[in-house]
Amino acid sequence: MGFFRNLFGMFSTHLAMDLGTANTLIYMKGEGIILNQPSVVAIDNNTGKVIAVGKEAKEYIGRTPPNISAIRPLKDGVIADFDVAKAMIKYFLKVVSNERKISKPRMVVGVPSGITQVEKKAVIDACFQVGIRDVYLMEEPMAASIGAGMPIELPRGNMIIDIGGGTTEVAIISLSAVAYSESLRVAGDELDEAIVRYLQRKHQLAIGVIAAEKIKIEGASAYPIDSLSDFINVVGKDLLTSIPRSIKISKEEVREAIDEPISAILDSVRRALEKLPAEFVSDLNE
Repeated sequence: MGFFRNLFGMFSTHLAMDLGTANTLIYMKGEGIILNQPSVVAIDNNTGKVIAVGKEAKEYIGRTPPNISAIRPLKDGVIADFDVAKAMIKYFLKVVSNERKISKPRMVVGVPSGITQVEKKAVIDACFQVGIRDVYLMEEPMAASIGAGMPIELPRGNMIIDIGGGTTEVAIISLSAVAYSESLRVAGDELDEAIVRYLQRKHQLAIGVIAAEKIKIEGASAYPIDSLSDFINVVGKDLLTSIPRSIKISKEEVREAIDEPISAILDSVRRALEKLPAEFVSDLNE
């Protein structure tokens, strides 16, 4: 919430939106965050009709009959399905407008630092087509640093590491400008998929990404865990017998499962430090 609150001290806008791969948040000046929903849309494949959006649509993931698809219209932080993204944004704006007088608002939208001009245009076009009057794009590392209350206006280096659903943003900000940034398309979704693969490989157990996400939230750590007595119960399908099976895994196993994507994120941080002038490095050490 800090990002939005500080942002509106800088821009006289009506709404701000964090259009994320995993979740979409909308903030309104004077009210705070007025929407926080999964970025998922359920579509009837036969008619193309939207069946559900947000939390309700997320329940369809992994459970849909053949005629229904649960679609995440953003991939790696950018719009992958324009029409579905537009329908999702339109629905979310309708939700927040039901009890509020919001007519053709201005909106600030956070976007990954590494997106192309074509990807930026897709975001802007989607917003315009659902009734947004003016659209301002802000790179997510800058938005995150403002929200964190960092002294970005000073002549000193500030490092931000923002791990989202589809992208991880690593940036150095000084004098209200991005001195270095890298947008890594390894983030929360990849952690979920790594847990799925680990359980298949080590325990011959199949689970869905929603179950993997819950395991990640409950037990993920980037650091080795000393205690082996802290376990998580996991229920999935036995790959050998195809019947349900329950196992317990330690949180150290969860750390082992996500080691590869976490290492990729740490490598990105190392690259940022290697490319920085010595003065910035000393700032970060303070």
